[in-house]
Amino acid sequence: MSEYEKICFLCRRPESVAGKMIELPQKMYVCADCMQKSMDAMNNMPFDYNQFMNNPGMPVMGFGDMDMENEIPKAQKIKKRKPEEERVPILDLKDIPAPHKIKAKLDEYVVGQEHAKKAMSVAVYNHYKRVAADNADEIEIEKSNMLMIGPTGSGKTHLVKTLAKILDVPLAITDATSLTEAGYIGDDIESVVSKLLAAADNDIDKAEQGIIFIDEIDKIAKKKNSSQRDVSGESVQQGMLKLLEGSDVEVPVGATSKNAMVPLVTINTKNILFICGGAFPDLEQIIKTRLSKNTSIGFGADLKDKFDHDKDILQKVTTEDLRNFGMIPEFLGRLPIVFSLKGLDEDMMVEILRTPKNAILKQYQKLLALDEVKLDFEEEALHAIARKAMKKDTGARALRAIIEEFMLDIMFEIPKDDNIGQVTITEAYIEGSGGPLIQLRGQSVPRIEQK
Repeated sequence: MSEYEKICFLCRRPESVAGKMIELPQKMYVCADCMQKSMDAMNNMPFDYNQFMNNPGMPVMGFGDMDMENEIPKAQKIKKRKPEEERVPILDLKDIPAPHKIKAKLDEYVVGQEHAKKAMSVAVYNHYKRVAADNADEIEIEKSNMLMIGPTGSGKTHLVKTLAKILDVPLAITDATSLTEAGYIGDDIESVVSKLLAAADNDIDKAEQGIIFIDEIDKIAKKKNSSQRDVSGESVQQGMLKLLEGSDVEVPVGATSKNAMVPLVTINTKNILFICGGAFPDLEQIIKTRLSKNTSIGFGADLKDKFDHDKDILQKVTTEDLRNFGMIPEFLGRLPIVFSLKGLDEDMMVEILRTPKNAILKQYQKLLALDEVKLDFEEEALHAIARKAMKKDTGARALRAIIEEFMLDIMFEIPKDDNIGQVTITEAYIEGSGGPLIQLRGQSVPRIEQK
C-alpha cells in the first residue's frame, strides 16, 4: 500500500480533501466531483453515433502507455496522514532535552549570547512539552513564539539552525522580504508553511510539529507617511496573525504559489513554533529617545547623551519601541518571548574564530591536514583578524571574508612543495607587513611573502 496520497488528475486536490478517488486505467485518479462534471459535460455535447461508426479511420482518444502516477513530480506527492489514534508527537515527553542540556549543546556551536540561548532553550522545551501533553485536561498551554532582535552577523540564523539540529525536527528558514498581501506579485503568506512541508518530506504530521524561522521580519514594518497601499508591510503582518496563533491553512505542495497544476493540502499551525528575527536598524535611536525623555536640567540630572555609548541598548527594548518602529500590536501580541542579541566585540570575534565545534580556523586546519601540513595561528594574528572584521561592521560574516583573502596565497603555494610541514600565521602577515612562517621539517623561515 502506497504511503503517498492519491491526487485528482483534473483538480489536483489530494484524497484527504477531495474524498475517495475513482481509479482509471494507467494509474490515473479522478475525484467524484470532477468525474460528475465530466459526465455532465459529455451529456450536453452533441454526438452523431452513425458518423462515428462510418469513419473507422478516426483516431480513438486514449492515454497510451502513460503511467499517470509517475507523472506527478515527487516534490508534489503528499504522504498520507496517520489516523488520529496513531499520531504521536515527534518528541516524547521523556525524549525532550531539558533546558540546561539544550543550552549546553548550543554553547558548543555559538559563542556568547548567554541570555538569548537561555531564553530559546526554555521556550523550545516548553513548546514541545505542550505538543507532547496534547491538552489532556482543560488547561490549554499557549504557544511560545519568539522574536529575536540583534545586529547583522550576531548569530540569529546560526542559533536556529543549531537548535533544529539538536532537536532533529523539520526546520524551514524563510525571508519576510518577499512576502506580499494575497493577490500581489510575490510570495503569499502561506508559502512559509509550504517550505516547512517540503522540509518534512511532505509528511503533514511531521510538518505540523516543526519550526519556522522567518528572517528579516523588520522589513515588514508599517511604512511611515505612505499614501499607497502597504502590500508588503502592515498587510503582511495582519495576514500572519492567524498563522502565528494557530489555524488551518491551505498551502501549495512543491511550489510557493497556488495555481491550477499544484495540489493543495490543509495544515494546522497550532503546534508549529514560529521564531522571527531581524536586525531592526535605527531601533537603538527609538530606545534612546524614549529613555532620554526622563532627562532634566540641573545638578544630578541625566545627560541626553548618556545612552549614546551604551553597547547593551538593545537589551532595554520594550513593546512600545517596536510599535514605534512599525510593528502592529496584534502581531507583537502573538510573539510573547522577545529577546535581543548583543553586538560582537573583539574578544567575542576571537572566540568565534577558534572555539566552536565548526570554527573557521578548525575548518582550514582540517583542509591543510589533508595535505599533511599543520596550520597554526599566533594569538596576535587572531586579534588582528578580529580588528579588521570589526571595521567591516557586518558581524561574524566578515571573519570568513578576511580569512579567505589572506589564505588564498597559502592554499595556492602549499601543494607545490611536499617538504612544507607547518605554516604559522603571524600578525605581520595579517597587517600586510610580513609573511607567514613556513617550517621545513625543523627549519623555520618565512617563505611566502605578502604581495
